[in-house]
Amino acid sequence: MFYAIGLSKERDYFVENLSMLISSGMPITNALDSISAELRTKRMKKVISDMKIDLDSGVALWKTLSNTSLFPEHSISLIRLGEESSNLINNLKVVAVEQAKNRVFKSKLRSAMMYPAFVLVLTFIVGLGIAWFILPKLATVFSQLKITLPLITKILISAGVFLGNYGKFVVPLAIILVIALFFFIFILPKTRFIGQWILFLIPGIRDLIKEVEVARLGYLLGTLLQAGVQITHAFDSLASATEISLYKKLYKHMSVSIEDGSSVQKSLASFKYTNRLIPSPVQQLISTGEQSGTLSESLLGIGQTFEAKADASTKNLTTILEPILLVIVWLGVVAVALAVILPIYSLVGKFNAGSR
Repeated sequence: MFYAIGLSKERDYFVENLSMLISSGMPITNALDSISAELRTKRMKKVISDMKIDLDSGVALWKTLSNTSLFPEHSISLIRLGEESSNLINNLKVVAVEQAKNRVFKSKLRSAMMYPAFVLVLTFIVGLGIAWFILPKLATVFSQLKITLPLITKILISAGVFLGNYGKFVVPLAIILVIALFFFIFILPKTRFIGQWILFLIPGIRDLIKEVEVARLGYLLGTLLQAGVQITHAFDSLASATEISLYKKLYKHMSVSIEDGSSVQKSLASFKYTNRLIPSPVQQLISTGEQSGTLSESLLGIGQTFEAKADASTKNLTTILEPILLVIVWLGVVAVALAVILPIYSLVGKFNAGSR
C-alpha cells in the first residue's frame, strides 16, 4: 500500500480533473494518462501508474483509490456508492467539491493563526536578542553602581550575567525546547488536544473554530446524506475529517448512539459538551430537519450560513486579538524599562542628596 503523505495539492488536482474528464466521456485509463502527463511529482505519477495496473487487473475504482491512501474513508465510500449506483460522475464531483471545501476550512484556521503567531515569534526573537546582547552590558554597568537596586533590576542583572556566561549554550537549547513544546502541544496527534484546549480559551479563535467546525458539519454531513451515505457512516467520516479532538469525540458518539437506535436529537443531547460545540439554534434546526425529513437540506443551509460567519470572523480576528497581543508586548517593554529607569532615578536622587 502506498502512503501518499504530502500530496494533498496533487490529490485535489487529481480528483477535480478525473471527475471532469470522466464526465466528458473519456475512459478512466485514458483520463489517468492525461492527468499523469500534467503532473510534475514523481510520487503522484507512481500512484497513478499503480492505479492503472489495478484497473487493468479488474479492480474496482473505489478499491484502487483506497489502495493509494490518497483519500479519506468517506470519499472512498462516496466513490464506491457512485460505482454501485451508476452515479460515479456525480459522486466524483461531490468528492472534488468536498475536498475543496475541506481545504478552505483548514486554510481559514491557519490564516487566522498566522498573525498572532507572527507577532509572538517576533516578540520572542526581539526579547531574546535584548536578553543575550544588551542585558550583559547593562548588568556590568549596574553592578558597578553603589546603590540599592530594585528587585526587578536585580533579576535583570542576574539574567544578563547568566546569559553573558552561558548564552551560547542556553539560547540554542531554549529555541529547541520551544520548538519541541510547540510540536508536543499543537502537532503531535496524541497530545495536540492540549493546544486545542488552549485555543478554545482565546476569545475570537474559539468562536472561529466553532464556526468552521459547524460549517464542516453542515456541509459535509448534508452532502453525504444527500449522496445516499448511511448517517452512521457519515458521522464516522466527519470524525475522520476533523482535527479537533472534542468534535471528533462528538461525531464518534453520534455514530454509536444512532446505531444503537437513538435519534439525532437525542444523540446530540446525550453528549456532555454538545452545547459548548454546537450552538442551540443549530441543534434546533437539525432536530426540525430530522423530524420533517429534510435533514440534508437543513444541514447544507447550516453549512452555508456558518461558512459566511467564519469568513467574517477570519477578517475580524486581527481586530479582536490585537489588544491582547499589544498587552503582552507592553508588559515585556514595561518590565525592561522599569528595570533600567528605577536605578537611574535612585542614582539621581543620591546625587541630589549629596550636593545638598
